[in-house]
Order: sequence, then C-alpha cells, then structure tokens
Amino acid sequence: MEKIWLKNYDWFVPETIRYPKIPLYQVLEMACLRYDENVATIFFDQKMTYGEIREQVRRLATALRGMGVKKGDRVALMLPNCPQMIISYYGVLEAGAVVTNISPLHVEREIEFELNDSGSETMIYLDLFHSRVEAVKDSTPLKRCIVTSITDYMETRVTPAAEKGPDTSYFREVIDASTPEAPDVDIDPSEDLAALQYTGGTTGLPKGVMLTHRNLLANTFQVSAWGKEFIERGKDVYLCVIPFFHSYGQTVAMNNAVFNASAMVLIPQFEINMLLQAIQRHEPNFFPGVPTLYVAILGHPDALAYGVNRIKLCNSGSAPLPVEVHRQFSSISGGIFCEGYGLSEASPVTHSNPIFGMKKIGSVGIPFPDTDARIVDAETGKQELGINEPGELIIKGPQVMKGYWNRPEETAETLRDGWLYTGDIGTIDEDGYFYIVDRKKDMIIAGGFNIYPREIDEVLFEHPKVQEAVAVGVPDEYRGETVKAYVVLNPGEEATEEEIITFCRERLASYKSPRVVEFRAELPKTMVGKVLRRALLEEELEKQRQKKGECEPA
Repeated sequence: MEKIWLKNYDWFVPETIRYPKIPLYQVLEMACLRYDENVATIFFDQKMTYGEIREQVRRLATALRGMGVKKGDRVALMLPNCPQMIISYYGVLEAGAVVTNISPLHVEREIEFELNDSGSETMIYLDLFHSRVEAVKDSTPLKRCIVTSITDYMETRVTPAAEKGPDTSYFREVIDASTPEAPDVDIDPSEDLAALQYTGGTTGLPKGVMLTHRNLLANTFQVSAWGKEFIERGKDVYLCVIPFFHSYGQTVAMNNAVFNASAMVLIPQFEINMLLQAIQRHEPNFFPGVPTLYVAILGHPDALAYGVNRIKLCNSGSAPLPVEVHRQFSSISGGIFCEGYGLSEASPVTHSNPIFGMKKIGSVGIPFPDTDARIVDAETGKQELGINEPGELIIKGPQVMKGYWNRPEETAETLRDGWLYTGDIGTIDEDGYFYIVDRKKDMIIAGGFNIYPREIDEVLFEHPKVQEAVAVGVPDEYRGETVKAYVVLNPGEEATEEEIITFCRERLASYKSPRVVEFRAELPKTMVGKVLRRALLEEELEKQRQKKGECEPA
C-alpha cells in the first residue's frame, strides 16, 4: 500500500491530508522517484543532486549499522547548514537511530549535559568543534566520533583538523568505505523516535522533546499543504540560513524542501553580505526567516540591488515579528510575507497566516490542517476563554510531541488530556486568527499590574532611530518588578534615555512604559536569532548582587 502511495507522489493533493505509515527518511526516497537528477543542495556554488545525496545517505546508514549503532540509539549531530548535515540527518534515521541535534554555539558544559541526558554514544560534528567535544568526551557516553571538514563536499577537500584514533573517524572516509545498500530497519512511525530536539533551556535545564517519525512527517505534510498554491514541486529554490539543527529549520526548510524536491541554498552561518550575495546569485523564491534576519536586511543600504524584491514568499517564525518590521519588509520585498507560530514540542509549526488568503499583521494566523487550538485561562487551564480574552494557548494535532525525554512529571504537566499546553499567552479574534501576547514566564508584574513585554517591544520598534529592542522585567524594591528596555540604535543615530521613555509614554500606559533604558551595540541571541531575555535578566541580577555587596558594611 505504501509503495503504491509513493508511486503516486506527484499526484499528492493535500486538501485532505493523509499521513502514510512510513518513516521520515522516505521523503528523500520520494524526491528521488522522479527528481533524482534535480539539484538538491547548493553550497558555496558546489551542487549535489538528490540522487547523489541519497547515495551518501545510504552509505552512511550502512556504515553506522556496521559500527554498532542499533535501532533507537541516539546519534548526536553538531553541524551547521551544509550537505553533511542533510546526509547525517537522513542517514541516522535510515539506520533506525534517533537524531540528537546539538547547537554549534554550545559550550562544553551544554554539550556535556545534552550528550549525557540523551545517552548519545555516537556523534557527528564539524572539525571546528573538535576541541569542545574532546574536552567532554571522557565524562559522556561517547564511544565513537565522526569528524567532517566544511570542505568535504567542495571541489577542493581539506583533511579534517582532528586526529584520527580508535574512536575517531573521518566522515568522507567512513562513507566512501561503505556500500549504498541501505539497512532494512523496521520502524513504527507512530511510536519510534526520529529526533530528540532540546529546548533552549531559558527557564531551566534543557529538555529533550521526543518527536516521532509521524510527528515530523505530519508537520512536513502540513507545511506543504499550507503552501500548495505556491509550491512548484521540483522547481523551487529555498534560501536555507535558518539552522537545520533547530526545529523550525529542520521542518520548514530542510524536510519541506526535500519533500518537494526543491533546491536548498545552504548558508552555514549568518553574515549579511553572504546572505545577500546568495540571493543575487541563486534567486531563491522561498525564504524562511526570523525577525532578526529581516531587521538585518532592512538595515543594509543596498538590499534591493541584490534582488530581495524578487523573493516570492517570506515566512517569519521562531520569535515574535514586530509589526513595524513586517510593514517595512513587505514594502521592499515585493512578494508574500507570512508570519506563523510554532514550538519544538509541535515539530514545530501549528499556525500561520494564509499565503493567498486574508492576512492580519501582528497575528500568527489560523491553525494548520488537522490542528486544533484554544485559549484557556492561565491559572487552571480548564476554562476556554472568549474573543480577545488573553489566556494560555493549547494545541492538539498529529505534530504534537510524544513527551519529554526521561521527564515524566514535566510531560504530564505539559500534555494534558491530549492537549499541549504551550506556556504562551495568546488571544483569538472574531475571525479565528490567533495572536501571541507573550510567554507566560516572560510576563512582568509591576505594582500588581500584568505587563506583556511584546507590547512594549512593538512600541520601541516604532521609534525611527531604533533598529532592535527588547523589554525585560527586572527586580524593583518598590514595584516588585519594573520595565527595562535594551535598545540598539540604527547606524549613525543618537538618542537619550529620556527620549525613548517619553516616546513610550506617549503610546503606552505609564505602568507599562520603561523606567530604565540601556543602549547596546547588539543584543544577545540564540543562533536562530531569538533575543535572549533571560540572559539580559541574569546580567541585571548579577549587577544588583554586586551593587548590594559593595553597599554592605565590611
């Protein structure tokens, strides 16, 4: 039955989604049925076809099984966007193992925690990260390391900058010594894990989100169904700067592109000139991004000269998109701009503004196909709220995680009666469009008033001198918490604290307006581009501790 479905891949019509009982890596097989000669990846102008990628995937899967990797074993990947990331991701899945994505920005302590928590015995990583892995190897379950050079799929290859040993191999040597007959592993898509996706850990230790093959396959189908009027299978070009190790990049950029046999322009690290040159050279028509990427493009004086206005579809996710950024980018892009919403626990996408339907700036849109969503009271989570009443957003759908890895209590708290409690505060309007007000845990309580930082962020972005800004609740002896704004000005601009505060007070109730403003050259961010409010708060707490220590009598 599944083979018949695969043969009819080109006639897939997603108005009514049916999810075949196949493992996630089969999306690559589907792409190769008719598009094996199509370009799959463009990496520093070096191209690989889908057929070439599939052969490398099968060789790696066979090699991993030969090394002793068994079904259900966790294999850690610490790779930027490059052909090796795609080959490793699907190769691990085809070997029956579970992908554990680790951010290349992680320091030793974070790497050690995630390797130990996941129990990963195998790791594939870029040689640039070798010293960090070596520093923690002996205190983790690691038994085998496969190291790759960024040049492994370039015209001129350079040997990885890591010494080979009994537990360390070179990526290309492992693959070249293997065979392309992929192992036959029995996968139950509904039960077997495809990925452990660690959450950011901004509110505590990171948790491993357990995503099954069905979870990720369903979300890939949902994304494709959402764009059915836009997608031209085998013809589209995706600009892939969103990291594949992040859930957003994993599904919306990589899995979605592979499912639709699209070419992926791979950007290993965000740098504005590299990004614009890739747009100019390869003319992508789909750009999944995050607000900070769009802010960076808006701040570049020659963005239009690079052809930004020729991109047909831009999608913003991963972090709230300020209304002003949406308006400004829409005015220069010339294409369609859609904001959506998701979280790692939902593979990740649950909502989006329609591509060709009604869009509402500031809204994350309506639920994806087969996805139910409600706004419930934040205290008990049991009472469904009405139009424009803020409460916690809860979600139900085939993309919702199986649970947290080895965290039964936190799983029970987050998954209740089949619903995923997101921890995000939102509203729904009379047309069924959802709005994210803020994170439950980011809410500021000042003088007894509940303040949502995003509302302040939106006002700060309206200031003509402001490039980026974020509001944070910091401790205050009198009010409990008070609002502090961290602001990055546009190049060449100057502003005073009083100017920013006055601007906000003209547009916000006084209790919501910042009492303190700190100007910065940049804001701390994750590799995906999310501003780390928690990092700013921790800096402020440390300053206050030091100040208190100085004031205490000797």
